[in-house]
Amino acid sequence: MHTRKTIPVLLLAVTLLASAGCTKEDDAPKDTADAKPRDIKVVAGCATSGWTDPADTNENREPARCDKNTPAPQPLKKERKLVVASGTLSAEYVAPLQVALAKGEFKKEGLDVELKTLPTPDALPLLAKGDIDVQWAAPEAAVMNGINGGFDIKWVAGNFSPDPESKSGLWVRLKDGESAEKVPMAGRTLGTMIGKGSVIAYPMSKALTKHGGGLDKVDFRQLGSADVLTALQNGGVDSAWLLDPMWQKVEGDSKYAFLGGQPLGEPLGGALFGRNLLTDDKDAGVAFLRAYVRTINTYFAGDYKSDSAFVTELAKLLKIEEAVLKSTPSLRMDWELRKGTTDRLQDAYAQAGVAEGERVPENKAVDRSFYAEAVGHKP
Repeated sequence: MHTRKTIPVLLLAVTLLASAGCTKEDDAPKDTADAKPRDIKVVAGCATSGWTDPADTNENREPARCDKNTPAPQPLKKERKLVVASGTLSAEYVAPLQVALAKGEFKKEGLDVELKTLPTPDALPLLAKGDIDVQWAAPEAAVMNGINGGFDIKWVAGNFSPDPESKSGLWVRLKDGESAEKVPMAGRTLGTMIGKGSVIAYPMSKALTKHGGGLDKVDFRQLGSADVLTALQNGGVDSAWLLDPMWQKVEGDSKYAFLGGQPLGEPLGGALFGRNLLTDDKDAGVAFLRAYVRTINTYFAGDYKSDSAFVTELAKLLKIEEAVLKSTPSLRMDWELRKGTTDRLQDAYAQAGVAEGERVPENKAVDRSFYAEAVGHKP
């Protein structure tokens, strides 16, 4: 979710509104206000730890986990084809999707899943119109602005939070006499391949604010993926947001300091559903997340990189070098969403000047009912 450039949010919002204007009345989302409550049953293997309180934002909390190979498949009566779009199919946070497809976990649910590579700006209008079913991305500023404009799109499942040992995040080149404890960031340049409308604006803002800066107090320089580290090292920028595994090039060097990264225990991306699964075929939406949750419990429950054979398999699926995959800690795969994350994201978007319209309340942007049903949690 973090390696692509973001187009201006206003332009994407206009594109989305144009798409909505072309939607036929007959294609409008079904009214579910009077829908019959769904029958949620206890799920074997998930009853004790398959759900955690969304209000628990402790960074040391244990992510929800069910037993291996659970929740068990519940095949749909008729096979359903789903198109899932992601900005990349090689990033580690997409690994559960790739493994679920390779191991037949979606097939067990009666789902024929196709993974497609589509940048968020291209995929979002298609999700809003119902041309794709799932977007594996994040509630970026463009998404929140689209929801604010009336689109039926919701964030329904998380993807990961970083390992405590990871130092993917904001790094600064120290000046003479400075220490990592207090680095005056206001007025400094910050190199990143991520636009202000990305979810990384939230942890970026958090780290900058602790050091007298803020998204509105630094000079952003958007750079290519190959240029961010080089610019930091040669003095082209004062600071940079370094992703895995680039941060390892400066770790341990006293000339640089790590100021902070993605909050621990708080996923910032994952599955976005549009009207196809939110309203028209919720059974398929639950089945999709059931396969996803089962894949995490079976293959990604803990330190999955301690299994060398699995790392080899994963590297092939993601089409990346095995040494690169091994060089960073395992992600903490997490299908749940924390309470207030979209509020905190919108605070950052407002500070960055990319939020439009009124704040989107959480109940319009987030729907936990799909993974709740998958693990048998009753509200």
